[in-house]
Amino acid sequence: MPYDALSEVSDDALLVLYANGDAEVARALTLRLTPRVLRLASRMLGDAAEAEDVAQEAMLRLWRIAAEWRQGEAQVSTWLYRVASNLCTDRLRRRRTVDIEAVPEIEDGQASAVEGMIEADRVSALQQALDGLPDRQRQAVVLRHIEGLSNPEIAEVMDIGVEAVESLTARGKRALAAALAGRREDLGYGDG
Repeated sequence: MPYDALSEVSDDALLVLYANGDAEVARALTLRLTPRVLRLASRMLGDAAEAEDVAQEAMLRLWRIAAEWRQGEAQVSTWLYRVASNLCTDRLRRRRTVDIEAVPEIEDGQASAVEGMIEADRVSALQQALDGLPDRQRQAVVLRHIEGLSNPEIAEVMDIGVEAVESLTARGKRALAAALAGRREDLGYGDG
């Protein structure tokens, strides 16, 4: 099946096709889902190399469970976010026990050097503020405000109630605002 024809096929259907022996659909599902998982892991870990490892491991786990996938019970993307979140949490716990300092990867691509430096400072400040949040708050904030998941989807990923998601994201946003307070001008936002 040509790749263009697969763009309209659901994640569930692609996974079932893969489980039934159609290896070509794996490429379509990988191209569709890996960037999402990579963004989540990058934000949670603040380290591009570790995020790539997590994304790869999460996708491998998806391929391993493909044969047992029960279509309609959960969304593939939600299941994958949960796996990636758990892998990130495990890595964060290991970091604390061995005290490895993570340095966030700063993405470039701005039109000018000055704009690139301002954007890098903003990304770094946000990542630093995210790193200061408790793990569950960081996970909820990243899933909601960076990945754009709904509160019910986040509740499913994190295996908690919607009210708990709302509380975690609200506390996380307040903590981020407090961490970034007074930095508007040095992050290039100027007055007002």
